[in-house]
Amino acid sequence: MSIKRQDSEPPLAISEWGWRYHHLGIPTDKPINGERYLPQFKFHVSGFDTSPYGIEWMRFDKDSPINDLIKNVPHIAFEVDDLDFELLRQEFNVITPPNSPGEGTRVAMIEHNGAPIELIEFEKGQK
Repeated sequence: MSIKRQDSEPPLAISEWGWRYHHLGIPTDKPINGERYLPQFKFHVSGFDTSPYGIEWMRFDKDSPINDLIKNVPHIAFEVDDLDFELLRQEFNVITPPNSPGEGTRVAMIEHNGAPIELIEFEKGQK
């Protein structure tokens, strides 16, 4: 029998693994002022740099190579100290292998219970 988390307890990823909330990514099909285009992934991002809650909007080109789950379901992102270590911590369903969307940053996407989860590692001094 597994022990279930109580309402007042933080998730295991935070309480025991030490992951830190970074942002919530929400897919949209509407253009938003201030979008930044990421040509290698064929999508636009906006909102993260102005949201006090870490809300990021993502608008995908029709031919974006991004996994369909990420294009259609909001994702939560956690900052981790060592991306490779975290991916080996248990048998995660990796839907986007580790990659670098920008200098000093590495990310990977996993899936849990139908929800995409982003793990982000920043090179020391890149925060």
